[in-house]
Amino acid sequence: MGHGGDVVQELVADHDEVKDYFQQLAKATEPERRREIADQLTIELVRHSVAEEQHLYPAVREHLEDGDRIADKEIADHSAAEEEMKRLESLDAAGEEFTQCVVRLRAEVLAHIKDEEENLFPALRRNCPQQTLDELGEYIRRAKELAPTRPHPSSPSKPPANKLLAPGLGLVDRARDFVSGRGKTS
Repeated sequence: MGHGGDVVQELVADHDEVKDYFQQLAKATEPERRREIADQLTIELVRHSVAEEQHLYPAVREHLEDGDRIADKEIADHSAAEEEMKRLESLDAAGEEFTQCVVRLRAEVLAHIKDEEENLFPALRRNCPQQTLDELGEYIRRAKELAPTRPHPSSPSKPPANKLLAPGLGLVDRARDFVSGRGKTS
């Protein structure tokens, strides 16, 4: 969940973890294993998205020219992915619909990752002092610890509402995960 380093290093490490989950999912054949990997992928994506929405995108708005447009686009990307994750939750991991949902989610997420790594992160490095990037990395790590683990497409994506609601949703999600065993790898 927390990798260390400044905000760019932290988020790129998350991206690498997400790509790995997609690779594992593509290779998995047993429905139980596919569900397990999809749940881990969803947990990581939701935590990552919530942390970005709480801390990264406000910094983008503050430090980058045209930051509002960029942040709004990134949040829209998150919303589309969250809708797919919500669909994925209810699908049978043995079915073709599950596979198609994973394909759509993968395309959306990998395009988002590519955009952030090729455009957003270099712009942040050019426009933010290293101390700000370091502080953002720590904020991101702390936010992921309290973030929800399940998609909540109708919850707010912008501060201050998302910062107020996410910890409560996270607590409920983690309690549900504990009771159900979701997110526990064998």
